[in-house]
Amino acid sequence: MKYNFDEVIDRASTNSKKWNSEIYKTIYNGNSDLLPLWVADMDFKVAQPILDSMSKIIEHGVLGYTSVDEEYYNAIINWNKKRKNINIDKDWIVFTNGVVPAISFVIQTFSQKEDNILIQTPVYHPFRMTTENNGRKVITNPLVNNEGYYTIDFQDFEKKIIENKIKIFILCNPHNPVGRVWTKDELTKMGDICLKHNVLVISDEIHSDLIFKENTHCSFLSLDRKYFSNLVVCTAPSKTFNLAGVQISLILIPNKEVREAYQKTLGNVRIETPNSFGIAAVKSGYTQGEEWLEQVIEYLDGNRKFIENFLKEKLPKAKYIKPEGTYLAWIYLEDVLKDKKIEKFFEEEAKVAIDYGYWFGEEGRGYIRLNFACPRSILEEALNRIVNALE
Repeated sequence: MKYNFDEVIDRASTNSKKWNSEIYKTIYNGNSDLLPLWVADMDFKVAQPILDSMSKIIEHGVLGYTSVDEEYYNAIINWNKKRKNINIDKDWIVFTNGVVPAISFVIQTFSQKEDNILIQTPVYHPFRMTTENNGRKVITNPLVNNEGYYTIDFQDFEKKIIENKIKIFILCNPHNPVGRVWTKDELTKMGDICLKHNVLVISDEIHSDLIFKENTHCSFLSLDRKYFSNLVVCTAPSKTFNLAGVQISLILIPNKEVREAYQKTLGNVRIETPNSFGIAAVKSGYTQGEEWLEQVIEYLDGNRKFIENFLKEKLPKAKYIKPEGTYLAWIYLEDVLKDKKIEKFFEEEAKVAIDYGYWFGEEGRGYIRLNFACPRSILEEALNRIVNALE
């Protein structure tokens, strides 16, 4: 089946957080007429097999309590083996209603108030917010910015762990917003340091199915099993198949003691099983959604190249390196905007809703994060708005 990702679907009349002006005007200083390229979901219709599986539930007509079955587990296990070459045991799979809630539950389970937690800035801002909301302290290991290509300062990484007695390290792989797909060597170095100092690793791999062809995702679960003793891997079909609204994530925990402690925390708030639509989406997505995914990656690849060519031609002072994974463009505009205030420019002049780089940490100042998982016509319109506002 050939999918049409150029189709523009009206989401403004739905409860879409991304497109609902009543929602985003509270974030963008009352502006309600912006073209939204901020929230990280796609503007594409979900794969037909997934929609069909959900339609069958509606047609059946009963929406009662649910439980998962072997088909559900097998879909997850087989997908991870085929797409990522990792072997997952059924027992490792723990349902949670989102990756960010999962990170919060891990923090609550394995740390105490005032404990220190390490993140690598600039990074997905809920890492910081979730840590601080739980009464823990954030310590940063800033990524090294080499003209827009980011690497890890391993010396600082270990130094921060030792000096601050870090309890938990939250990794983003692929990294949001800078787009790096960490290599096996990079993961192994971090894993060795965390193992040495008894630091629990939370590896957020929610974008791990959205990798561009010249790169290969390496999961923490593909490393030596010695790292499994202090590891929690967070995945989900939500980014892969554009299912964020279904609220289902798959938390993979190889160590039995760690897993049982985490499940006890979930039990305290009675998080037990996915809803009917989540179960159907996992089964149909992981067994019949690969064709759609391959096509969407190809389309996204075209969009990231479109951004590159557009900026080279019309905004040559902008700095942008195509992401290795995700559908998020990390663009440095300080030299373009000069003395313009970035919020005023985007909200009042360009009329485009994006994520401001400083939301991801001080290291992100001067950058924007732009979601290019949209029809190319919308992407082109947004970029032209930016250029026209500058002119």
